[in-house]
Amino acid sequence: MGKKKSKSKRGSSTIALNKKARHDYFIEDRFEAGLSLQGWEVKSLRESHVQLTESYVLIKDNQAWLLGVHISPLPSASTHIQTDPTRTRRLLLHRRELDRLIGAVERKGYTLVPLALYWKRGRAKLEIALARGKQAHDKRAAKKDQDWSRDKQRILRGR
Repeated sequence: MGKKKSKSKRGSSTIALNKKARHDYFIEDRFEAGLSLQGWEVKSLRESHVQLTESYVLIKDNQAWLLGVHISPLPSASTHIQTDPTRTRRLLLHRRELDRLIGAVERKGYTLVPLALYWKRGRAKLEIALARGKQAHDKRAAKKDQDWSRDKQRILRGR
């Protein structure tokens, strides 16, 4: 008799994180968006050859676009395909979500920042945030609070 094959858990479903976004912005609301990708890009995402740090989301013609994401092509990519690592990619959102984002960005002065890129049911998803920029004194205050909470935990553990 053969053994039943158990489904092995792969690593984390997270592909890339934008840690700098939480430092530079106040995160107000989060949205999950799909990505319109080409085949070579999906293969590169599976190998985690992506960088989100300098990326941003732009709304143009009632559609959301992801700019500045660098997806490095694999060396084994096909030779007949011209790869552009920083091409503009379309985000797939529901109309209601797009309308809400457009209103917040145009009227209230928010910005759209990508936070994380991850797999969900075999599809690449991007977590974007409706955010407000921090000023220098806000960043210092946040760092001070973070240091104090870390020291407080250290003091409580020492007892």
